[in-house]
This record gives sequence, C-alpha cells and structure tokens, in this order.
Amino acid sequence: MPRGSEPTGTNGHGHSPEPRRGGPDHHRARHASQVRTPRRILLAAIALILVWFAIGGIGGMSIGGLSQLQENDAASFLPEDAESTVVAAALEEFQEDSALPLILVAAREGGLSEEDQATLQAFAQDLPGEQAQLCCEKTIGDYLAAPPDAPIPVLPSEDGQAAMIILPLKADDVSETLEGEERPLAQIVDGVRELAEAQLRAEGLTAYVTGPAGYINDLVLAFGGIDGLLLGVALAVVLVILLIVYRSPILPFAVLLTAVFGLAGAGYVVHWVVSNGWITISGQSQGILSILVVGAATDYALLMVSRYKEELHHEDSTWVALKKAWRATIEPISASAATVALGLLALLLADLKGTSGLGPVAALGISGAYLAATTFLPALLVLGRRWIFWPSIPHVDAVPDENWLANRFGWQRVAQMVGRHPRRVWVTVVAGLVIGAAFVPQLRAHGIAQSDVFLTKVDSVSGQELLAEHFDAGSGSPIVVLTPSAEQEAVLARLSEEEGVTEPYAGLAPDAPPTEIDGRVIVQATLQSAADSPEAQDIVERVREDLREVSPQILIGGETAQRLDTRIAADRDLLVVAPVILLVVFLILIVLLRALMAPLFLMVANVLSFAATMGLAALAFNHLFRFPGGDPTTVLYGFVFLIALGIDYSIFLMTRAREESERHGTRKGVLTALSVTGGVITSAGIVLAATFGALIVIPLVFLAQIAFIVAFGVLLDTLIVRSLLVPAFSVDIGRWTWWPSRLWREGHDRTD
Repeated sequence: MPRGSEPTGTNGHGHSPEPRRGGPDHHRARHASQVRTPRRILLAAIALILVWFAIGGIGGMSIGGLSQLQENDAASFLPEDAESTVVAAALEEFQEDSALPLILVAAREGGLSEEDQATLQAFAQDLPGEQAQLCCEKTIGDYLAAPPDAPIPVLPSEDGQAAMIILPLKADDVSETLEGEERPLAQIVDGVRELAEAQLRAEGLTAYVTGPAGYINDLVLAFGGIDGLLLGVALAVVLVILLIVYRSPILPFAVLLTAVFGLAGAGYVVHWVVSNGWITISGQSQGILSILVVGAATDYALLMVSRYKEELHHEDSTWVALKKAWRATIEPISASAATVALGLLALLLADLKGTSGLGPVAALGISGAYLAATTFLPALLVLGRRWIFWPSIPHVDAVPDENWLANRFGWQRVAQMVGRHPRRVWVTVVAGLVIGAAFVPQLRAHGIAQSDVFLTKVDSVSGQELLAEHFDAGSGSPIVVLTPSAEQEAVLARLSEEEGVTEPYAGLAPDAPPTEIDGRVIVQATLQSAADSPEAQDIVERVREDLREVSPQILIGGETAQRLDTRIAADRDLLVVAPVILLVVFLILIVLLRALMAPLFLMVANVLSFAATMGLAALAFNHLFRFPGGDPTTVLYGFVFLIALGIDYSIFLMTRAREESERHGTRKGVLTALSVTGGVITSAGIVLAATFGALIVIPLVFLAQIAFIVAFGVLLDTLIVRSLLVPAFSVDIGRWTWWPSRLWREGHDRTD
C-alpha cells in the first residue's frame, strides 16, 4: 500500500478500531443503563457536590470583595529600588503625607471673565469644607495634604481662557478601603464632579476633574464591570459554544457550574491572600482571573467529557466508563494545569508588583479550575449517568456521535492530508509563521498616554486634553528632583537649559522657601509634554543622564518618572521571566512525554506561533484598530499566556498520540490521535479564545490588546500548530519523535 494512502487508524467515526470492550451483544446495549453504580460511589459524589456548593457560596462573596482590594495606580506596582520610588519615599520626609493631585480645569471659549474668575475663586475656597458624600462627617479638607488654613490656588492660563485648581489629596488616606463603603477617592472625585456640574457648568463653563486622582478613579470605574458584566459575557459565550458542541440542554450547564465553582474556590483563596498583604491585585489581574478560570475549567471539562462519552460506547457501566475516562485524561489535564500554573508562578520573578501579583492570582485560579474539573464534574457525571447527554444519549456499540466541530472540520480528512504530505505541510506552516513573525518589529509597546488608555471618553481624559490645550501639558504633574543642597543652583541652571522643561524652582511650591533635610533639597519643574506621554518619558530619561553629570546622587521622580521606571522594569521582566517559563514548560513536557525530541520541537513550534501572533497583532493594532501604542507589559503577558496556554493543545494531542503509538506505531498513532481529538481540542481552543475575547467589554486598550493576542494566538495554536505543524513533523520524523524513550528504541519493530 502506498505510504500516503494507508489508513489513519480510525473506524471512520474518529475512533480506534480496537475490540469493543463492552461486547457486541445488542441486548446488553439496550439495558446498559440498568448497570448500577455502587452505593458508596453515589454517596461520595453527593458529598463532593455539597462541598462544592458550600465553596461556591462562600467564594462567590469573596470574588465580589476583590474590587475593594484593587491597586490601580502605577506607583503601587513599582519595585522599591526604582528611582521614582526612592524619591517618593524621600518626599515623605519633606511633607507629612504623600500627595495625589486632583485637578479641576475650567475654561470658556473666548476667555474667562472677571465674574468667571470670581466664581472659580469662591468654588476653590469652598471645596475643603464640602462633605462630598463622605462618611463619618468628614470633609474634603480632611483629606488634603496641605495645612488646614492654606488657600486653594486658582491658576489661570496664559491665554486667559482657562484656569486650574489643584487639590493635593493624601494618597494613603484616600486609597484606604472603608468597611462597607467606597474608597474616599471615589467619593471625593464624584463629589467634586457633581459640584462642578451644579456650580460651574451651570454658568456655562467647561469643567472636568482630571489629574492622577481623576485618572485612577476612572480606571477603577472601568474595572467595575469585572464582578458582573465580564463574567456574564464570558459564561454566555461559553454556553452558546457548549450548546453547539454537545447538542444537549443539560451537559453545558454542568460544565458552566464547574467553571463557576472553580472560580469561587480560587476567589476565596485569592481574597484571603490579598487581604493579608502578601500580593497585590489590580483590576486587570481580577479580570484575567475570571476569564482564565472559566476558560481553563471548560477546556478540562471538554477533554474529560469527550473521553467519557467515548468510553460509554464501549462500557455497560457508566461508573466503569467514567473511571477509564478519568484515568485517561487526568495525566494531560494535570500536565496542562501544572504547565500553566508553574509558568504563571514564574511571574513572581518580575519587578513590577502588578505583574508579579498576577502570577499567584492566576495560578490559584488554574488550581481552582483543575480541582473543580477533576472532582466536581466527575461527581455530576456519576449522578447524571448517560442521561446527562440527553437527547444524544450514548449507548454501547451505537455509532458514536461526533460533535458539530468534528463534522465541520472533518478531522479524519485532515489526518489523511497530513499523512499524505507531512513534509510539505510542516514546511509550509513554518514558512507562514516566519512571515507573520517578521512583523514583530512593528509592535509598539513602550507605553501610551493616559488619554489613550481608555477606549471610551472619560472625564479625566477630556480634562487632560483641555489642560494640554491651555497650559503646558505637564502642568499639575511636575518632575521631582532630589538633589544634594550644594548642587541646588547647578540643578536649576541645568534644568533651565533642558529642552522640553520649563519653570524650574526649588521647594515644594514656587512661592515657598526650599526645605533642607539631611543635606538634600527638592527641585521641581514642569514638562511641556503631557506628563503621561511617551515623549515626556524620553525627556525624563534624557534629564536623568544630564543631571548625573552634575552629581551621581541626584534622583528624579514624579508621575512621568514612575511611568519611565515601569517601562524599564517591564523590559527587564521580559528578559528574566520568559526564559524561566520556557524552561518550566520544557521540563514538564519531558516528564509527561518521557522523551526529549517531542518536547523540543513542541517548544520551538510554540515560540514560533507566539512570534507570528505578535507580528500579526502588530499589523492589526497599527492598521486595523489604529491603537496609539501599547502597555510595556503587553509582550510579557502575551508570552506567558500563549506559551503556557498554547502548549495545552499540543499536550492533549501528543499524550493521546503516545498512547496510540504504543499500539500502532508513531505514524498511525499520531494520525489516529489527530483524528480522535480533533473535535474536542478545537472546541477547547474556541472556548478559551472566546472567554479571553470577553475582555473587550472592559473599555481599556491594554485588555483589548491582550484579548486579541490571546484569542488569535490560541486559535492559531489550535487550528494550525496543533492540527498541522505538530502532527506533520511527528509523522515526518517517525519514531524519532519519542527519542530517547522506549518507544524510540522499539520503533524499528513497527511500521512507521
């Protein structure tokens, strides 16, 4: 028989033609449902379900409480030895409290009248006494990082069309979570906006609340959908896919319940860990936790349910079928969970606290998904017996039902095509991936301005645009220079010469005398570029180098410096974390497949798939979505998820390929595995891509980019790398796939 025409090792329905373990007796098939599950097993299943319902009740409340524990400002994520962090710590010696500026900018086209200026002056002086819905009879003045009798200045623009009011809020106090209440920051920002609406906009003035305080509050509001909307969208998308895959009204809800309980269990532990201050959680970490658990739990459930349904066609006893399915799938599911969890834990090596905090948060999420899928779901399957698949109930010796995706993609035909032209297939795929990877240099991920972070228009962005129109763009967020007092004049002189820097002065305010502490003073200056822009970061980077020539002890901090340090830390994190993740995944594959060659080419294929994804994402971001840039951590997040999650589908394929190769040899074993697992792995990939795609409901550029990268990358791994590249290369090299394991040594006895 010609090499390309030999059978793929299936019976035409995606299953191996091994002897039917349940026997061919049609009478037994009709009465298979009468085979009873042992009573002790039923009681254990009921007990497990009750335990998980208890976990769901407790953990559900914990998930809701995570929003109150979020830290979303850039400063809270920086490492303690970052230059801007050191300056921020030193500032606490010069002032009682670290300040978080809230800026109200007001303007009138044609210029502010004397009456407008009087209105703004009165508004500013009344602000400290406003309660602004604060609890405990506190006022805005109680949260100001300024002396109680200090007047609130109203700073007019040079063109006379706008004015700016700066409220220096106590950063620590306004960020404190009050029991049963919103954070004071949200109450203050909302209160000032309501006052501006009633007193300023009513007079015809354009007024917005902006600055770091306004931006952080809008960011928290953007993440407000995580508790309900994001999870609801993700679950709805998964439900639709499962209904198509299973064509059953019962089983999809069992799978969804598994995902929800896995999330609840993980949420309880995450809440406890964050509450004790061991890790930091941000809004984006909480969002990723939700969709990661839903996607992973559903993937694990799909794999187990598919194998269980396959076994039901061979076994009279549903309990025996479940045992065999559980034993056959626990290894790839465990390997998948371990790969993702350990890969995510490598993020603990990151300097950025937001990135390092995501590691254990997401790893705990994967653990919750794994435990729910391997305990709660089997318990439901035990109680549901064959009827859980209604109306497509599997019977012994009945013709197996392939799911819609298997029929749609025709995995047996794909396997035959791969078997006929393996080298042509994998060379073509590699060439395509290399072409996609060639566009990686076009990816812009060096930071974006705050005004570009949101996909929708928010007050802080509108205010920043109005501020930039009438003031130096960096007004309200100066650079802060910590310098030896002996170099004060030299620093002021050098700053006066720096391009893009204006109005340098010594001290905490232009009209206040500088304070000297431990031989050091504070010098400040305004940037002409927006303080949150990449251009401003470039200016600060240049100024740091220039001032080092004056004295190596000079340090620069402030909002722009914090963003620059974030970019520097993100670049460092990618260089440190990425190799560790690759090593962890490689070692797990070696243990799982008991070989070196297969893990090696799986890793190469996965990295090439990641590179192609990032290259094609760059084209989409630049020319399709027209994003202005990307967050510095985008590449690292994409790498972690695509390497750790993308390898899952090759794991699912190759563990089955190894099992089939034991009986049929490598060639037939790999093609059989591709045919048998095609539908379920494709379903799993689509589910995970869809759940990550749900991140677009949060109107932030960063999460929209992560959603696209992971969704596109997972589909690329599922439909191209796992379906074509991996099996084609395995078939082409034959038994060398398993080098140096026993399968390789004994492979010469088989026909490859």
